[in-house]
Amino acid sequence: MHCPFCSTEETKVIDSRLVSDGYQVRRRRECGKCHERFTTFETAELIIPKVIKSDHSREPFNEDKLRRGILHALEKRPVSSDDVEKAISHIIHQLRATGEREVPSALIGKLAMNELKSLDKVAYIRFASVYLSFDDINQFSQEIEKLKD
Repeated sequence: MHCPFCSTEETKVIDSRLVSDGYQVRRRRECGKCHERFTTFETAELIIPKVIKSDHSREPFNEDKLRRGILHALEKRPVSSDDVEKAISHIIHQLRATGEREVPSALIGKLAMNELKSLDKVAYIRFASVYLSFDDINQFSQEIEKLKD
């Protein structure tokens, strides 16, 4: 690691600590030449897979699009923004854990539905009605019955 003060390559690690719930390592370093100290952060580089849409086109995963869909379903519902962010992080973690370079958009929809089901049942039904393209009241009833089980 180059020293940010004098650009020498002679730096040593003085201290290492896990941060961000163990997903990042914070390292204190000292330059062997100018003796200045600085901090670096190390994280695993995990790629979020691309999304294969229903028309077979591909696009990069868009976290904002996922957030908008979830927030739209949760509109005027008593769910904290922290819980929403945890749900989004959990979905992203699951996508990374697939190890795939590309995933179908249907998988993202299912993951979002699972998170909404645990956050708020009304928001889950709202999201499901759009995602599953409910055509009539019977489909709503069937999905509500599944929730009761």
